[in-house]
Amino acid sequence: MSTDSTASPAAPSDSTTLPTLYADSSFWGMTVTQFFGAFNDNLFKQLILLLSITVAVDGTSVDSQGTATLIFSLPFLVVTGIAGYLSDRLGKRGIIVSCKVAEIAVMALGGLAFAYYSQSESLTLLYCVLFLMGAQSGFFGPAKYGVLPEMLRASDLPRANGFILMTTFVAIILGTVFAGILLDYYPKRPWVGSIACVVIAVIGTMSSLLVRKVPPANPDLQLRPSSFAVPPDMLRMLRDDKPLLSAVGVSSLFWLLAGMFPNAINSLGKIVFLADDKSTSMLNGVVSIGIALGCMLGGFISGGRVDFRVLRVGALGMIVCLGIMAVPADGDITLLQDEEGAMQRLPGIGESSQWLGYQASVIILVLTGMFTGFFAVPLQVFMQTRPPDDKKGRMIAVMNQANWVGIAISGVLYNWFSSMIESQQWSRSIMFALIGSLMVPVLLLYHPKNEMLES
Repeated sequence: MSTDSTASPAAPSDSTTLPTLYADSSFWGMTVTQFFGAFNDNLFKQLILLLSITVAVDGTSVDSQGTATLIFSLPFLVVTGIAGYLSDRLGKRGIIVSCKVAEIAVMALGGLAFAYYSQSESLTLLYCVLFLMGAQSGFFGPAKYGVLPEMLRASDLPRANGFILMTTFVAIILGTVFAGILLDYYPKRPWVGSIACVVIAVIGTMSSLLVRKVPPANPDLQLRPSSFAVPPDMLRMLRDDKPLLSAVGVSSLFWLLAGMFPNAINSLGKIVFLADDKSTSMLNGVVSIGIALGCMLGGFISGGRVDFRVLRVGALGMIVCLGIMAVPADGDITLLQDEEGAMQRLPGIGESSQWLGYQASVIILVLTGMFTGFFAVPLQVFMQTRPPDDKKGRMIAVMNQANWVGIAISGVLYNWFSSMIESQQWSRSIMFALIGSLMVPVLLLYHPKNEMLES
């Protein structure tokens, strides 16, 4: 039974009355809101991911990042459907503001969970707050992505998405790196980071008030059981619109890959390079620099169209860079403990290392991030503009559900890959080859046509 009903498209005003993109306070309000939200998400998540890796004096390691990734992704599968319904039924701006208020509460709970960890070294409460953070982000996603095409000109969407994605990944850089710095300076007091998270959540809530009010896309939409999952009319749209269905599938596969990539970098830094938390987080940070550049360039090259040639260049570049990152070193290594208790690597028998080393890996990771940005911009613009206005919020929710199915699978797959690497005594760098292989089918089989966007 359909959940659709008669509705008028949501549009803030005639496009000729809108300010230019970079003079639009609503665009800047959404950009700042997304920036601080991404910073908080990645600061909190990276703190937990780093705490989920332990390396013993004898060189043995425990890596439970896959479990943390799975816990973070599960609430998206639960709440995204109803979030899409509320986004279309009530209006996206109200959902955005409400989610930012909820973020303040979740970050405050995070401080209590970190304080408990400092006393017990148990990750249980932190994983609970991570689940709540995923739920808050799950409600935020459909409104965040759906409001842009409602409040901006269609021809501005490539530049708007490129800019917002660029600033988002700058926030990811800062949040990820700051997490490592915090653990280095306050190894026994990780709750210090939550104080900053609460302040940032308050700032993000204030900036969300600048987002332009737009009428609900479908104010008469009825709540039905299917609103909590995938509504029948959304399934019919995907069935009838094969390009949209293909884009959703590719996006889900892309996020499966993306879900494993930060974990692989953390593992490389802490287990292979024996880097401290700050230096390990720097590796993830440089990827975000590359993604920011790639998003900016991808949006500029695309101009006023959805240019899938940019996406294919991105896919090829990602595969090549991940292949380079995967190559292990010729020799083996062993671990010894120095006088201060830190572990040092010496030639001998042990886990295989990675041939690039830390410094050269930085360069390849920047390039990997840049090609990732090339891949992301055309795909995101296509999925924002393809659905009709009165179904956009719910269709974006379906897309988010598909993406988080990919991320949830990535947690399980990462644990499986990690166990296989350990049992075969391969270098941890082989994880990058396994991740890169997931992009090969996209490069070979996904060749959609470019599309022009309306002015």
